[in-house]
Amino acid sequence: MSRISTFGRGGVHPQDGKSLSKDKAIEYLPLPGELYLSMSQHLGAPATPLKKKGDRVERGELVGEASSFISANVHSPVSGVVSDVRQIRLATGQNATCLVIKVDEDQGEDPFKKEYPYKDMTGEEILALIKDMGVVGMGGATFPTSVKLQIPTGKKVDNLIINGVECEPYITSDYRSMLERADGILEGIMILAKTVNPEKISIGVEMNKMDAVAHLEKKISEKGYPIEVVALKMKYPQGDEKQLIKAVANREVPSGKLPIDIGAVVANISTCYAVYEAVVFHKPLIERVVTVSGDGINDPKNIIAPIGTKSSDLFAFSGGLKDTAVKMIAGGPMMGFAYSSEDTPTVKGTGGITVLTFQDELLSAFPCVSCGKCVEHCPMGLQPNKMFRNIKWGNYEEAMALGLMDCKECGCCAYSCPSHLPLVQGFKMGKKLGRKKK
Repeated sequence: MSRISTFGRGGVHPQDGKSLSKDKAIEYLPLPGELYLSMSQHLGAPATPLKKKGDRVERGELVGEASSFISANVHSPVSGVVSDVRQIRLATGQNATCLVIKVDEDQGEDPFKKEYPYKDMTGEEILALIKDMGVVGMGGATFPTSVKLQIPTGKKVDNLIINGVECEPYITSDYRSMLERADGILEGIMILAKTVNPEKISIGVEMNKMDAVAHLEKKISEKGYPIEVVALKMKYPQGDEKQLIKAVANREVPSGKLPIDIGAVVANISTCYAVYEAVVFHKPLIERVVTVSGDGINDPKNIIAPIGTKSSDLFAFSGGLKDTAVKMIAGGPMMGFAYSSEDTPTVKGTGGITVLTFQDELLSAFPCVSCGKCVEHCPMGLQPNKMFRNIKWGNYEEAMALGLMDCKECGCCAYSCPSHLPLVQGFKMGKKLGRKKK
């Protein structure tokens, strides 16, 4: 570890709540009786279902085919029978086609134990395999990884930056993965490096995870990999791509531009592990580590669960909900999505489920007092107060002119607002209606 860094502008320091689950080793969820496997598990067009009611599926079988360039394949996490094909509502509020899979009690032998030779694979062959295996960004954005790694002609990658920040409160799935799955993560990073040929590789990890920093550095030294671990000061939202690039590489992504425009590619820690499994074992992205935590959970845990697991099964394995539980959030309290049904399934981007209690709930909203705290804490240098006011008045074009599309919806403004205004919800609505006006 050569330096300690962070991004400069804005940000907040929420209570991280990680002590509830940070010392809980990863456990495997007992096989659920059924899964709700969504065809919309990624940014872009939904996958086209390849199965109908009554069809058998095998573990790892392709059951949903990518339907466009920005889309991703979906594979069955289990062997079983499709008992229904229906529409469900995901935690994001999006309606999606879902295969309901009745799970076989006997899953047979693990089909993903065999290691395949990959050292001599070209970058193009690796990208094709990553695409076939349905790997997407697992930090929450779920952008198809094979698309992200296709570097445009004329661009080059100076910095491959691996996101081990996990600054969202309560969630510890990446942290536990760094401690327990470091070998696979590092191998996945080197596989990614073969596709983008970076000049430099860095892993950013916040200083509340110094044991993970030390563990990664030890493993990197043993393997002789050209990877630097950068310890970062604790500040939210450092896990966002633009803030992470600033903290690690001291470069800023201009408004309207992408990280590749300044020579950077960012990948999440769990994505690296998924790439490792996809390339080494030809294992599709069919399961992931999910943190189930919050003051409304009796026994917070880090759980490896099949994609499509219902919240009710995760809660039951985590000791159930407390009587004081009032809100379920897919993700963390800053950027997650509140939802109401315990039948809501996990998707590829579900790194955590947070359950809050009465005392966690925000107070009622009051009129803006023009204190300027939202401006002070915005990491993008925007004016949330003015944007929100224009959206409230229906002046969507004015809000767009103030930089609404640069808003990352990180929640720093809402967190710091003494009037408890629903700023992020307003910005989400403003973006949607502003696009329609164009």
